[in-house]
Amino acid sequence: MKCPFCNSEDTRVIDSRPADDGSSIRRRRMCDECGKRFTTYEKVETIPLIVIKKDQNREQYDRSKIEAGILRACHKRPISAADITKIVDELETEIFNREEKEISSDEIGEEVMLKLKKLDDVAYVRFASVYREFKDVNTFMEELKKILDK
Repeated sequence: MKCPFCNSEDTRVIDSRPADDGSSIRRRRMCDECGKRFTTYEKVETIPLIVIKKDQNREQYDRSKIEAGILRACHKRPISAADITKIVDELETEIFNREEKEISSDEIGEEVMLKLKKLDDVAYVRFASVYREFKDVNTFMEELKKILDK
């Protein structure tokens, strides 16, 4: 592993432990050349997953797109970054545990909505309004009524 400070290839691991998400390893490293310390994470490489979009186009799965959608829905809400990461980690684990090569964006969107509904009603409605493409106020109000009737 190259040192990010001096680019030396003489680094060594001084500590290893599971990362917070449990699906990766956190390694504390030290450069033998400059003596600085840095952290790396190792994660198991998964099979490539293809997402089938609403227009039937296919593209490679991209975790950052899910994170971005959830972040927008949670903007200015009392939701921690750790909670968002946890949702994405759980979702990703569920998706990859299916061991399928393709998944529809609809399936991903529905799972995101289920998780947001448990976390925060406002974030859920925000995500649903974009995901379900509410065409007018009436459609939006129907979704709100479902939440209020709980």
